[in-house]
Amino acid sequence: MARYRGAVCRLCRREGMKLYLKGDRCYSDKCAVERRNYPPGQHGQRRPKFSNYGEQLREKQKVKRIYGVLEKQFRRYFEMADRQKGITGVNLLILLERRLDNMVFRLGFASSRNEARQLVRHNHFRVNGRKVNIPSYLVKPGDVIELREKSRKIQRIQDSLEAVVRRGVPSWLELDKDRFRGRVLALPTREDLTMPIREQLIVELYSK
Repeated sequence: MARYRGAVCRLCRREGMKLYLKGDRCYSDKCAVERRNYPPGQHGQRRPKFSNYGEQLREKQKVKRIYGVLEKQFRRYFEMADRQKGITGVNLLILLERRLDNMVFRLGFASSRNEARQLVRHNHFRVNGRKVNIPSYLVKPGDVIELREKSRKIQRIQDSLEAVVRRGVPSWLELDKDRFRGRVLALPTREDLTMPIREQLIVELYSK
């Protein structure tokens, strides 16, 4: 499967904000956005001028990079959101939040979504007692996400759980650190998603 293999800090600089793609590094003074807050490349320090289309494209690219989704899959999420009742842009963000790799990251088992994706693929997690190794698996309210017993001694998972206090666990999730499990209490609302995302621009881009 195609995936981005370059320096992820360049993606944060391109979007002009922290996308939290590098785990603990994003919270330190080594963060690339803190050190060089301008787009990468020879002309990065020039003041960019975006057209309406450019702003819509940048917003779509930002959300794709936050959740680690490629174009074909992202468009499929948009089509699913468009068929659902309610506001299409909000439906899109909720679908992305429901991904298993995102839930593993939100619960604090991993320091980044990329790390969470790797842990899911390597069979470290169970959903409702069943092994699930598909990062795009969509969880539902009431689902229990549990770390496999043999994986509970992995140091990087333990370190991530210790650091979750700094990041916090969302109100729609419940974490039981002692039992290495989390529960989906409800689906998030738009007010719960605090990342600066203008989802209406994405809807306008795909609606042309």
